[in-house]
Amino acid sequence: MRQAYPCSSIRSTGCIGFLVRRLSCACVAVCLLASGCTSIGPTTIVADRFDYSAAIADSWKQQTLLNIVKLRYLDLPVFVEVASVVSGYSLQTGVSVNGTLSGERAVQGNFLAAGVQGVYTDRPTITYSPATGQKFLRGLLEPIDPKNIFFMLQSGYAADFLLGMTVESLNGVRNRSTAAGMMQEADPDFLRAVALLREVQATGAVGMRVEEDKDKDKGSTAVLLFRRDDIAADVVAKTAEVRRLLRMPIGPQKFKIKYSPARGADDELTVNSRSMLQIMQAFSSYIDVPEEHLADHSALPVVAQSAAELQQGAVQIHSGKQRPVNAYAAVRYRDYWFWIDQGDLRTKRALNAVMLFFTMADTGAQEALPLVTIPAQ
Repeated sequence: MRQAYPCSSIRSTGCIGFLVRRLSCACVAVCLLASGCTSIGPTTIVADRFDYSAAIADSWKQQTLLNIVKLRYLDLPVFVEVASVVSGYSLQTGVSVNGTLSGERAVQGNFLAAGVQGVYTDRPTITYSPATGQKFLRGLLEPIDPKNIFFMLQSGYAADFLLGMTVESLNGVRNRSTAAGMMQEADPDFLRAVALLREVQATGAVGMRVEEDKDKDKGSTAVLLFRRDDIAADVVAKTAEVRRLLRMPIGPQKFKIKYSPARGADDELTVNSRSMLQIMQAFSSYIDVPEEHLADHSALPVVAQSAAELQQGAVQIHSGKQRPVNAYAAVRYRDYWFWIDQGDLRTKRALNAVMLFFTMADTGAQEALPLVTIPAQ
């Protein structure tokens, strides 16, 4: 029996070494975990920035489409803005080690337990702000500055597309209209003029600039220019036809752009620009309204598209009972789905332009945003 003591002592010494090695490994693991997670902020920027921006953009498209649909049903449009997005993160780590080292004559043996834990918390705070008040209402109802419309033409937007959406008339020649809840078809001269203006625009024969008035109280004036030099004969003929259709004299090379629903002077091109509400109402006239909603008179009636509009590729918003599979934007309203096809480039561009017009109309608030300080945990 006495010979068992040296053997037991050897086993105990080996167990002690084993415990020390296990404890060292646990400490190393905790150190590696702590060193690898000293800063989690930079790693979240790539994911958060793009994920939040994509989510906000998709919700903005859906909100705009829904309000366009609601206007066709004479329902009240409501806009809610994402005022701020604050995403806070916290990471807590810990380690626990416990064990029992028995004596030489103990029967329970040696015991070692080690544990590592980590708690990761993501607490985003998103603030929503309803768009209301006098400033929003003014931005929604006031006509867009004609100068901004023609600046968009200068930047590359097609004339027939942009003018078809943003103006009620050019020099008194009327566009498709939804005034007073009644839908009226566009004058054939208007459709022909903007189609020709697009062709002239593609050749660079038409442009615009801003001239400062000598009278400082009047500010600046946008001027539409028609080039005469180095222009092909067919382009000259198209330019002449545009002038005739829009009742503009042949002689002047430049025309001042002014807001007016009536025809202006010989050196002016009057633009009866639409407000944001009018633009959305005009957009809503291209909705494929379900037959049962037309039958119960809950939506405005359909206006047939002219041959010129069909040839240009008119805007179209589809409707149906089933949710669309491949849609650019889709919303549900009155038990029906309304959507824009992913492959309908013209309607997609029109929806994007409407969202851009909201920026031009200045419907948001100008108050300074609060400074948000996020503590690191």
